[in-house]
Amino acid sequence: MTRKEAREQAFALLFEKTFSDSTMEEIIDNAVVGRELQVDPYTKNLVSRTLSHLEEIDSIIEPNLRKWSKNRISRVALSALRGAVCEILYDREIPESVSINEAVEIVKKFSGKEEASFVNGVLGSIVKTLSVQTDGEH
Repeated sequence: MTRKEAREQAFALLFEKTFSDSTMEEIIDNAVVGRELQVDPYTKNLVSRTLSHLEEIDSIIEPNLRKWSKNRISRVALSALRGAVCEILYDREIPESVSINEAVEIVKKFSGKEEASFVNGVLGSIVKTLSVQTDGEH
């Protein structure tokens, strides 16, 4: 499975989680049985890291939504943003531009170009904000 496919799989699981109080393990088990999902290790790692740092990830996303609240954006956008921000924060081997581009492509596929532009803008703002914070620490 390619990294792109693993990200899309992680997106789908994070998206499903927005509708459910089930544990991610239960969601994955249901996906394995219901749609014969074969979960990639990268997918499991990304989903697990995203959920274990969800409060921090959401606290980074929220101020960059510009006149929107986390509760007002679509679940597609929120799920893609969460996965991308997790990669940006915790996977230094992946260039930020790759995480942004992959999230934008996922949103285009599952929602449309307008929402993809929104996600691109939010992630660009987040990267800029994180860069300023990092530069200020040195």
